[in-house]
Amino acid sequence: MNMPISVLSLMLCVFGITTGEFVVAGILPDVADGLDVSIPAAGLLVTAYALGMIFGGPVLTALTARYQRKPLILVLLLIAVVGNLASAVAPVYGVAFAARVVTALVTSTFFANAIVIATSTVPPQKAASTVAKLILGMNLAMILGAPLGTWVGHSFGWRATFVAIAVICALGFLMVTRFVPPVANETSTSAFGELRVLRKAPVQMAILMTVVGNAGLLIVFTYFAPLLTDLAGFTADTVPVLLLVYGVGATVGNLGGGWLSDRALMPSLVGLLTALTAALAVAWAVGSSTVGAAVMVFVLGALGFSIVPGTQARVLGTASEAPTLALAVNSSAYQLAAALASWLGGRIIDSGAGLKGIYPVAAAITVLGVLASLFAWFRDTRTAVAAPATAPDAEVTTA
Repeated sequence: MNMPISVLSLMLCVFGITTGEFVVAGILPDVADGLDVSIPAAGLLVTAYALGMIFGGPVLTALTARYQRKPLILVLLLIAVVGNLASAVAPVYGVAFAARVVTALVTSTFFANAIVIATSTVPPQKAASTVAKLILGMNLAMILGAPLGTWVGHSFGWRATFVAIAVICALGFLMVTRFVPPVANETSTSAFGELRVLRKAPVQMAILMTVVGNAGLLIVFTYFAPLLTDLAGFTADTVPVLLLVYGVGATVGNLGGGWLSDRALMPSLVGLLTALTAALAVAWAVGSSTVGAAVMVFVLGALGFSIVPGTQARVLGTASEAPTLALAVNSSAYQLAAALASWLGGRIIDSGAGLKGIYPVAAAITVLGVLASLFAWFRDTRTAVAAPATAPDAEVTTA
C-alpha cells in the first residue's frame, strides 16, 4: 500500500486520538478506583466524550472554518496532548471529566480538517482510498491501540495510559509540522454562512446515508458480547479474540471499500450496503452456531467498514464550499446513530424478540441505507443528464 508521508503523519494522529476515545472502556474499573468514584460515574467519562463530539464538534468546526488548516490542526493536536495529560494527572473526578470533554471537542474538527488536507493532495478519483488510509488509523486503534492501552493501564496504572496517548499525539504533532504541506483554505464566510451548506439536499442525503447505512450494524456491535456468549455459545474469554477478528475484518473492508469507491462511488455504496444487509440476514440465520457466528464477525466487520470511506467521500464531494463543517456534522450524526442504536437494541431485547431479534431489525434499517443511496445515485444521474457541464453532483460519482 503506497502511503505518502503526509497521510501517514495524519493517520498516526488519528490513531492516537481514537485510541484515547476507545481505551477508557478497558481501564474503566481502574479509573473508578483511582478517582474514588463508582463505575457508572466513571462510565460518564465515555458519555461526556461522545456528547462533546456530537454537539461540540460542529460548533468548533464552524467557528474555525476560516482558519488556515495546517496551523489549526496543530493547535488541535496540542489541545489533545494537554487534554490527555490533564486526564493523566487529574486529582479529582471533575478535572478528569473536564479534560475528557475538552479533548472530545477537538476530535471531530481535527478529523474533518485532516480529511480535507489529505484529499487535497491527491487527484479527486483517489479521494475515497485516501480517506480509507486515514480511517486505517481508527482500525489500528481498535486492533492495537485499545488493547495495548489497556495493558499499559493494568501494568503501570491507568494514568500511564493517558500519558502514552499524549506522547503519540505529540509525535503526530512533530510529524505534521515536518511533513504535512500547507493547504489553502478559501473559505471566506462566517460561521453562520458555513451553516448554509447543510441546507443543500445532496449534503443532507449524504449525511442520512451515513446514519441509516451504519445504524443497523451499530446495534449489532453494541450488543456483540451477549450475542456471542448468550446466543452463539462462546465463553466470555473468547469475546476479546472475536473483537480482534472484527477489527481485522474492519481493516480489510476499509481499504477494499476505499479502492472500490474510487472507481465507482455510488454503485459501490449501493452494492456494499446491499451486501451488508444480506450479511446481517445470514448472521440472523446462523447466529446460534459458534462457527457461523465467528465467520460472520469477520464478514460484518469487513462490510461495515467498507462503506465508511465512500460515505465520507460522498459528503466531501457534495459540500465543496464548506467541507469541514459537513464532515464534522457527519461525524456527529454517526455518534448520534451509535447512541440511538444502543437504546433501540435494548428495546428490541425487552420486546420479547430477544437477542436474535437484533439481526433482522439491523438488516431492515440497513435496507433504508440502500434506498437512500439508490435515491442519491438516481438524482446524480438525472442531474447529469439535465446539465452535464454544470451540475456539481455529477462530479460526486467520480470522487
